[in-house]
Amino acid sequence: MDTDTPRPSARIVLLVNPNTNSSTTAMMVDLAKETLEPHGLQVVGITASSGPSMIVDPVSLAESARHVNEAVQNYLSGPDGGRVAGVIVAAIGDPGRAQLDGELDIPVMGIGQGSVHAAAHARDGKLRRFGMATSTPLLVDALGKLVAAHGLSEHFAGVRLTKSEPLALAADPERQFHELAEAVSAATENDGSQAVIIAGGPLSATARRLAETTAVEIIQPIPSACRLLLAALPQEG
Repeated sequence: MDTDTPRPSARIVLLVNPNTNSSTTAMMVDLAKETLEPHGLQVVGITASSGPSMIVDPVSLAESARHVNEAVQNYLSGPDGGRVAGVIVAAIGDPGRAQLDGELDIPVMGIGQGSVHAAAHARDGKLRRFGMATSTPLLVDALGKLVAAHGLSEHFAGVRLTKSEPLALAADPERQFHELAEAVSAATENDGSQAVIIAGGPLSATARRLAETTAVEIIQPIPSACRLLLAALPQEG
């Protein structure tokens, strides 16, 4: 587990990476800061102390819920725990989010939850058809269950996959970008998706790049969860 040093008195948002890759944590923290720091919030990143470097299957997704819970509870019991205003679970399957949300008296958002909410709702508030693009074929069923848990299955166009397996793409960002761009095109042209989620915390940098270069609306998981969290937080002053 690794965290940033909290600033005195600043309200803290914990961003918990259920994967054990601290570089991924740092990348996601930087993205979260763009949305949260202008609101006076400090983002503190926590990396799971055990588990896979990237969650790619249902077993590791389920097991990571325990690591998320332990990491958050350990931080909350520490010296800066009283300044934590909210928690973001930074894996697309939201492992452990529901349990923490039931146990804590602060908002707990998942990047899957935030993404689905943002993708399903157009700017005018109307519901729309949306899809996902990802590199993890073994998590397709879990992603469908995530959508169903938020009552949005009838608007879900399904998941489009990259051709290569996730760990190969994680080692080759340029290839990751091009294969996810192809998946996004399939989601829009073949499935009629009006918005496409780039489904995966470790894919966040590529999601940003796609959002800047693709005509269709790309839903970025980290900013989506941050905006949902801001809406749930009580405003100071």
